[in-house]
Amino acid sequence: MAGSFDVVVVGAGIVGAACAYACARRGLTVAVLERAGLLAGATGAGEGNLLVSDKLPGPELDLALLSNELWRRWAAELGDRYGDIELEAKGGLVVTGVGRTADAGAALAGLQATAEAQAAAGVLVETLDPLGVCDREPAITPELAGGLFYPQDMQLMPAKATVALLAAAREHGAEVRLRTEVTGVRRDGAGRVVGVRTDAGPVSAGGVVNAAGAWAGRFAGLAGTPVPVVPRRGFVLVTEPVVPPMVRHKVYSADYLANVAGGGAGLQTSTVVEGTPAGTILIGATRELVDFDRRYHAEAVRRLAHGAVRLFPALAEIRAMRVYHGFRPFSPDHLPVIGADPRAPGLVHAHGHEGAGIGLAAATGHLVAQVVLGETPDLPLGPFDPARFRSTMEDDRAVA
Repeated sequence: MAGSFDVVVVGAGIVGAACAYACARRGLTVAVLERAGLLAGATGAGEGNLLVSDKLPGPELDLALLSNELWRRWAAELGDRYGDIELEAKGGLVVTGVGRTADAGAALAGLQATAEAQAAAGVLVETLDPLGVCDREPAITPELAGGLFYPQDMQLMPAKATVALLAAAREHGAEVRLRTEVTGVRRDGAGRVVGVRTDAGPVSAGGVVNAAGAWAGRFAGLAGTPVPVVPRRGFVLVTEPVVPPMVRHKVYSADYLANVAGGGAGLQTSTVVEGTPAGTILIGATRELVDFDRRYHAEAVRRLAHGAVRLFPALAEIRAMRVYHGFRPFSPDHLPVIGADPRAPGLVHAHGHEGAGIGLAAATGHLVAQVVLGETPDLPLGPFDPARFRSTMEDDRAVA
């Protein structure tokens, strides 16, 4: 496999596709290398969430706000030539006190404090009482303490968005090579990354982007730049189409926020319910650190169904059509890994987003392109530094 490029992107999920598009549209020559087929990883198992509601003030929220803006712009650019990516500015609704439990008042107060902090950071948010929640979602249970509405939350169809991004990158000269596994990283005499080795031969490049998703930790190991990014499995339940639509927004219980921030290995579940343009309803969310275990987990799916019916009682009469799972790239400090790796000049990371990868893909691709071009990134990348885990991993190796 001959060829020389300005940049090789490892991984053709939505983050890799966004990196390829952002680089190619800036005039860089790009090759995208994907170990499997298209949409074989977390992107193909994603719900398509573009959220600001589940992020507290700080670097990840800043990244989400930038991505929110970019996705609106990119959707218009892509839709003109590459098809509708089904971007819906539907808004998100976070509810608490379902069942009017004894601690519902305290839970609502905590949610309101979160809203105040987010609003100070530039997030649009509206506090709702139970009647306000039911006005926005007539089918929801009235037995709740209240909620928050986030008009900036959006949803898109991740498969369509990824295909569109790759098609646009190709039009700008990029090459996309599927079923091409990267087996190593090539360095010159000074230690700079100058390409990769693959099962089809070497590929030369001025830089390499690690956008390998749940496999990013393994690729980083090949490059000699270890990062503790591992797969975190999540199941999604899909109903039959419902007409007219039952769920108007992305709706989730407040305990979802705690699960997103948690790092336990065991099964964690919270209730997330949202409709799609096709009429189906997507029900999540579960999280568990089980490596790449692909087995069906009946208890996880049971909890999904139970939580969804508790939130939307009418779902008890709707049939489940299928269940699927994906492996999300989990970073132990819950921040993605983005930017140049000081341990390997020429290597740039773009992974570790866990369940937020679809929403954060646009900003990640944009920032990666700036790094590759030697520009000052629009956001400080210090919090996402690929080498930030170095001392922890060295300690782990010493113990082992």
